[in-house]
Amino acid sequence: MLMLPLLLVSMDVSVLYFAIPAISADLEPSGTQQLWIFDIYAFVLAGLLMTMGSLGDRIGHRRLLLIGAAAFGTASLVAAYANSAETLIAARAVLGIGGATLMPATMAILRTMFTDPAQRAKAIGLWSGVMTAGIALGSVMSGLLVEYFWWGSVFLVNLPAMALLLVLGPVLLPESKNPAPGRFDWLSVPLSMAAVLPVIYGLKEIPSEGWNVRYVVSITVGLLFATAFVHRQRTTASPMIDPALFRGRGFGPSVALNLVSAFGIMGSAYFTTQYIQSVLGKSALEAALWALLPSVPIGAAAPVATSLVHKGVDRAHVVTAGFAIAASGFSLLAFAGTDSMWLVLTACAVLAVGGVIVMSQIMDLAMGTAPVERAGSASSLMETGAEFGGALGMAVLGSIGTAIYRHEIPASAPDVAHETLGGALAVADRVPGLATAAREAFTSGMQGAAIAGAVLLAGAAGLAAVTLRRVEVPERACETPEAPSKLSTSGVR
Repeated sequence: MLMLPLLLVSMDVSVLYFAIPAISADLEPSGTQQLWIFDIYAFVLAGLLMTMGSLGDRIGHRRLLLIGAAAFGTASLVAAYANSAETLIAARAVLGIGGATLMPATMAILRTMFTDPAQRAKAIGLWSGVMTAGIALGSVMSGLLVEYFWWGSVFLVNLPAMALLLVLGPVLLPESKNPAPGRFDWLSVPLSMAAVLPVIYGLKEIPSEGWNVRYVVSITVGLLFATAFVHRQRTTASPMIDPALFRGRGFGPSVALNLVSAFGIMGSAYFTTQYIQSVLGKSALEAALWALLPSVPIGAAAPVATSLVHKGVDRAHVVTAGFAIAASGFSLLAFAGTDSMWLVLTACAVLAVGGVIVMSQIMDLAMGTAPVERAGSASSLMETGAEFGGALGMAVLGSIGTAIYRHEIPASAPDVAHETLGGALAVADRVPGLATAAREAFTSGMQGAAIAGAVLLAGAAGLAAVTLRRVEVPERACETPEAPSKLSTSGVR
């Protein structure tokens, strides 16, 4: 039951990919409004993850999950029947708030429900696989629903799952919270958002707009607020994110390695989605359906990795192998030509398998290392790191690919062709040979970015081998039924 809301939250990241044209025709948003319709969900989600994770530790994760489900369902209904761009933007913002409560709450409840390390590892592996697959599934579902219904249907599919959660959640899910959380530090809320949002915004815009001064300033401002946020957590009596989390051996490396894994997955997706649609000439729906194929092996990746760890294989070796597999996916991508669909799809599958292996194992390590009463904070840190990693992957690899593309495109091509592949294809009928040249230039850019990604993930493999060596998940008495004083379990059935 926990996986269904998680699936919908992850799907909402990409659910508007094919609905935007229909929304634009119906609501007639301005260019700026259209960008906010698309981006406000991810921005609010990323900005509030740490706040909601800490809040769940204080008021109870089941309670927060149910509040988030009610908000997510209500906002979905409003979004489905929005009659103006402003209403849709506001509804998407509330969806982001609901999503920020659901993601860390589901992970924290898993941490509470599965006290046996083997069972917890399997549950977290499933959580990681659902999270990854949901983003791919969202765009396909969007295309199918818009094809046969109206654009509001992409939001209505959320309602049955949220209603089911609200009805069965109080009966089936345990409650858990920190028995002595201290006062909630309200000052940390704006500080955390001011740290996260400007950095995410700048990193998301750089791939398409380049290293504009505005985006560099935005990232710099975010980093300054991040410094202030860290200082606040280290000096206040009741921090939102307890620095003691990082004293657990393995937690800090897990956050960093999770960021790198998201860097690789999202950085590659920036190119492969465009490649299938613009280089191979597939329609938007065809591209989305083909892009589902690499998701098929994901279901086996996490269980196999978990099985290896519980058979005695050092977790460091499994995570290292995951990074090596993902790096080999980037290496395959470096050999792609302008007509290499199956090679690109294979590379995507290999990348996804490696990424899920890494994420499932380091998420289990991080959640097992963190005290159960701080499970929400630990989960939110991991998820915020993944948001940063994804945005950074698109920014860095996207910039490398764009630089190569602009170097390879013929100097005589129109200015718009030097900006993006889409711009080149839009004017290709007026310039003989431009379409072929632009596709070759984009593919060269993808190859260069893939080489950079392979090098980075190979380095991450070495880092994992060193930092995770002999790191074990500690057993805690507080996780056993005989020690309820450490954990509120009023909802356990």
